[in-house]
Amino acid sequence: MKVFLIHTYYSKKGGEDAVFKQELSLLEKVTNVNSQSYQNSTGLKGLILFLKSVWNLRVAKDLKERLLSLRPDIIHIHNWHFATGPLVIRVANSLGIKVILTIHNYRLLCPSATLMHNNKLFLNSVNVSFPWKAVRLKVYRNSSLQTFWLSFIIWFHKKIGTWSMVDQYICLTAFSKNLFHNSSFNIAEEKFSIKPNFVKIPEKFDIERQKHFLFVGRLSEEKGLQMLINTFIKTNLIIKIAGEGPLQKYLLEVASTNKNIIYLGALDSESIQIEMQSCTALVFPSIWYEGMPMTILEAFSLGTPVIASNIGAMATMITPNFNGLHFEVNNEKDLLEKITYWNFLPQITQDVYYSNSYSTFLENYTPEINLQKLLEVYVKVLKVDR
Repeated sequence: MKVFLIHTYYSKKGGEDAVFKQELSLLEKVTNVNSQSYQNSTGLKGLILFLKSVWNLRVAKDLKERLLSLRPDIIHIHNWHFATGPLVIRVANSLGIKVILTIHNYRLLCPSATLMHNNKLFLNSVNVSFPWKAVRLKVYRNSSLQTFWLSFIIWFHKKIGTWSMVDQYICLTAFSKNLFHNSSFNIAEEKFSIKPNFVKIPEKFDIERQKHFLFVGRLSEEKGLQMLINTFIKTNLIIKIAGEGPLQKYLLEVASTNKNIIYLGALDSESIQIEMQSCTALVFPSIWYEGMPMTILEAFSLGTPVIASNIGAMATMITPNFNGLHFEVNNEKDLLEKITYWNFLPQITQDVYYSNSYSTFLENYTPEINLQKLLEVYVKVLKVDR
């Protein structure tokens, strides 16, 4: 089996870039794999690339030459936006090469890519032919012109059948698959597979669990930090918070007057692992449709249960009363009830949660499981004639 990976790096490093590198490294161990990456830019060069992405002939020509030389069985695209462009799908299709596209975000449903606007869920684009409201609201880069152009690129390639040329879409969660299948994207259900991201098996430290809770993530509204703080202020329960972001100054002020709210600052990966192994549970109060939060995977890999808002990826990643608890999104009262409930659980019951959390990791999110699922998708598309 010959596999060819394609990825476009954002101007700022992100999770999608890491996943591309991880999967490339996995595939190099078991199959014949090559890759091609592109780089998004800012400024005038970035604008030109963005405008050309609707039909980037230069990228298409160069890619066609490589594909004719290598003759892969499959091309697997991680990110096409925007220096690559959707035309590469048509190039591969014209050469009889199977195409797989991983859906890391919601850009194909809405130009926002996050289904958020002004720190609130924005779902208007999901079931419309063209996202005019998103254009008016400037959901992409706060620009109506750029939002329109991105919307047009996706709409245009839908009209000419480019997205239908993808043989299999890889969704990270069951939630994402259901959202896309029930949207105006209009792709048959059998063209969606579920394959989550993964994390390496971490080093475990000999650390005793304590009674405090933990939050790790960006200090911002969409991560539910304001609601988290408001909830813990009403209790004597301790929450340790790690990360950085726009709400950092506010957090420092709150922590200075509330001894049960402890700000740890931005931590390196080893320090985060230590904190995850010492806390009683991770609290994940995000208010948006997260793609696949790596923080939750890391928590499970260390046997740490997750108390999360019942929305998006968290709705399907966390099984209540097994590896964590759910609370209603943005609901301080419900979160308070759940952390209080957890705090008073007998130690023997919490120990079962710890064991179940680690089992969740071993069964779903290890590198070996990820590679197996990825190869299953590849074999699936190779067996299906167009």
